[in-house]
Amino acid sequence: MLHFTAADFPELEKVFRLNLINGITGFKSANLLGTQDATGHPNLALISSVVHLGSDPALLGLMMRPPTAPRHSYDNIRATRYYTLNHVHTGILRAAHATSANVAREISEFAACALTPQYHDNFAAPYVRESHVQIGLELVEELPIQANGTVLLVGHVRHLYLPPAALRPDGSLNLPAAGTVALSGLDTYYTAEPVARYGYARPGEPVPELPF
Repeated sequence: MLHFTAADFPELEKVFRLNLINGITGFKSANLLGTQDATGHPNLALISSVVHLGSDPALLGLMMRPPTAPRHSYDNIRATRYYTLNHVHTGILRAAHATSANVAREISEFAACALTPQYHDNFAAPYVRESHVQIGLELVEELPIQANGTVLLVGHVRHLYLPPAALRPDGSLNLPAAGTVALSGLDTYYTAEPVARYGYARPGEPVPELPF
């Protein structure tokens, strides 16, 4: 088995280190982050750093890179406090990945990558029309991470749109039905196939298996 220590990481070639450390968390979500600035100019960015923080209230965390360089999405969220998360699916995969290109602030990734901004219910941030699962959030807290200068944005889920086929009767999601993909590292995408589904585990009882 290969073994790396903390002392090894700074000595690794930069791209090798980026690929390695970005991959060790396993499969991650792939979302398009939709924002707009105070003048209504839309922005779109591919992200893989969304984390569930709680269900009541419904909170999602979003890690942002250190704001030491221009961060269009971060600036827009701070200016308006509203943003959207849009699941990437197989039908928009190449276009979604293209949003990771570093373009000038005045260029909309929506137009550059042939994706369509969509607005619902007077929400002050654009969704991606082509996405099957769309989430509208309001920024409620910003937590700086002192160890590396990153920022954790805490968002309150204000709206959720998804196809009926993606919602099971018990409220769980059938993500393959929505075509949602997973991301490993920085550049490799996967479709999901269910392996097993288990119910609530109780001490001393067999773990119940649930239908998909």
